Amino acid sequence: MSFSGRDDDGAAGVVEHTVGLEVHGTGTIHGDLALPDGAPGIVLFAHGSGSSRHSPRNRRVAEALQRRGLATMLLDLLTDDEERADSTTGHLRFDIGLLADRLHTAGAVLADQEGTAGLPLGYFGASTGAAAALVAAARAPGRVMAVVSRGGRPDLAGDALGLVQAPTLLIVGGLDTQVLELNEHARAQLPETCELEVIPGATHLFEEPGALDDVARLAGDWFLAHAVPPSGG
Repeated sequence: MSFSGRDDDGAAGVVEHTVGLEVHGTGTIHGDLALPDGAPGIVLFAHGSGSSRHSPRNRRVAEALQRRGLATMLLDLLTDDEERADSTTGHLRFDIGLLADRLHTAGAVLADQEGTAGLPLGYFGASTGAAAALVAAARAPGRVMAVVSRGGRPDLAGDALGLVQAPTLLIVGGLDTQVLELNEHARAQLPETCELEVIPGATHLFEEPGALDDVARLAGDWFLAHAVPPSGG
């Protein structure tokens, strides 16, 4: 991983970087890394299908987490070439194994990167990104402090659900009935600490007044409650 491009002053006490991560034989994926002073942990964001690290909803949540002292990285899960191809075919955005590989690799690099090494790592996944986050967490038992899913599709994680050891919070809109049913089923399959929070009156994108603020508050509480150093894996 290399710091490149943008190096901005964010909010008070927050240093922001544009990050490039080489993908073997494929190209580079990019992320926006924000490091508050004395961060107790770092949250890696996995966007949903058809989105990117510029997702306005994920950015709002990330900014709220930063205000509570957590470091964040909003990551593109596809290279530029893959994104162009996927805009036509749509096949990569549902390749949960590939997306989980990208998250797992980014998490491993953050664990060795100056400034983020030793920080407890959490995943925040939206829609299909939640499935990728759960698969990545299953591959790194003991290294991932917690997972939060926003309107996620944990069903797409398949058998990996039974291997997740990280405490997991599933956040779903009360009016997002189909996704709520999928999350209720996933909660029963997750073997470790798992909670399901339903935001009353919210739909899939949490566009209703105050809904996304509730997501950010719940996510921040969850990550901070589980921000303990990794045990390995």
